Amino acid sequence: MRTLVVIATYNEIENLPCLVETILGLAHELDVLVIDDNSPDGTGHWVRKQADREPRLNLIERAGKLGLGTATFTGLRYAIEQRYDHVVTMDADFSHHPRYIPGLIAGLSNQPDSAPDVVIGSRYVPGGSIQGWPFYRRWMSWAVNRYARLFLRLPVADCSGAFRCYRITALQSVDWERMQSSGYSYLEELLWVLRQQGTRFTEIPIEFVDRQTGHSKINGREALAALWIIFQLGIWGRR
Repeated sequence: MRTLVVIATYNEIENLPCLVETILGLAHELDVLVIDDNSPDGTGHWVRKQADREPRLNLIERAGKLGLGTATFTGLRYAIEQRYDHVVTMDADFSHHPRYIPGLIAGLSNQPDSAPDVVIGSRYVPGGSIQGWPFYRRWMSWAVNRYARLFLRLPVADCSGAFRCYRITALQSVDWERMQSSGYSYLEELLWVLRQQGTRFTEIPIEFVDRQTGHSKINGREALAALWIIFQLGIWGRR
């Protein structure tokens, strides 16, 4: 089974070298694809140099900061085109620790009677946790997840977490040209689209640790845009 790990980056030179080394050092045979949006801190340059001597590392460079959603969709489509069996998505800042990757992959086959198509590394199932967030961020995350679960009728506890493992066959029927999200709302939109296709989900607990270096990319404008797209999808689904 071939698995690709997709990491979207913008100014992550402080985190990415150690993250890539840790992933490639796992017992599982994994390839890594970095989607970099022309980071001014040299993230893409570092990946390009490393990829010259590491065949398991690849880079797609984009012209500018085009959004986390479109970057992730680019990586997922690449995984389909290159005929991988599974694809893992994760943040670049170690808030998603690579030690959970083998468990995410194993989760696709550990339930023989109803094998899931998507395994989510979840902060909100028993055993999951968040470290380093102030109260207001915890509250905002809880509220967004509850809003998405109720409005989109998603059968998962952590709708806004990016640490996921997808079975490639579950992604092959997605009409990527119709996806609306360019930013963070892609997380909920993709789950919603997959659910319409009958995709099966499961969650495993993870400890989410707030980034120690670099800066978070989400802002108020991104959050409002995500809420608006979730609202539109919910109305569309009810019609």
